Amino acid sequence: MQVLNRNPIRIALIDDYEVVVAGLLHMFANYADRVEVVKPTPGGGFRHPVDIALYDSFGRHSVDAPTLQRLLSDPMVDRVVVYTWNFQRALVERTIGDGASGYLSKSLTARELVDAIEQIHAGRAVISPAPKATNPTGGNWPGREEGLSYRESEVIALITEGLSNAEIAQSMFLSPNSVKSYIRSAYRKIGVLRRSQAVSWGMRHGFASDYVRPQPAVVPA
Repeated sequence: MQVLNRNPIRIALIDDYEVVVAGLLHMFANYADRVEVVKPTPGGGFRHPVDIALYDSFGRHSVDAPTLQRLLSDPMVDRVVVYTWNFQRALVERTIGDGASGYLSKSLTARELVDAIEQIHAGRAVISPAPKATNPTGGNWPGREEGLSYRESEVIALITEGLSNAEIAQSMFLSPNSVKSYIRSAYRKIGVLRRSQAVSWGMRHGFASDYVRPQPAVVPA
């Protein structure tokens, strides 16, 4: 369903990885009359008002609560929308309860994503059906050119960040056995045997965050 807008909706793409942002930019390229993509400042803020901050969860600890709260409390951001694979009911309910205006699946096509953004901008709360696909319909991610699936890439990103298997399972809402399976298949594809080798490979192949995430302000007691 397309919601007509007089002016393009101003969207900020929130992700720590340039390759992910570039993939989303490519998805929106044919919809310049409906959406306008703006970049955050190096510090993570915005110089001009943003209609929707599209928060991509790649390489993060699930839906990172401090980042979400920072976006929700930013006076320059009208609405925040989460863009993710993780559709566990408790996570969706908590995120919407915290104030997010939408919870969108990475299995949406570019047209479906733009349609959903327009509905959210018009004041509707939109939650996508849980995704069934294993990779995004569009976009990009670190490791794609090396043959890694999206899930394998997420695991390598979190390993590069220093998370344990248990922390990865909790972050991605996967069973420990599923995490081990993704690790085995990813290691086989990138030609490593040990975790230290995987971290080194990840650092060399774009799995280190391109940005330093802004920290929440600490109010003195």
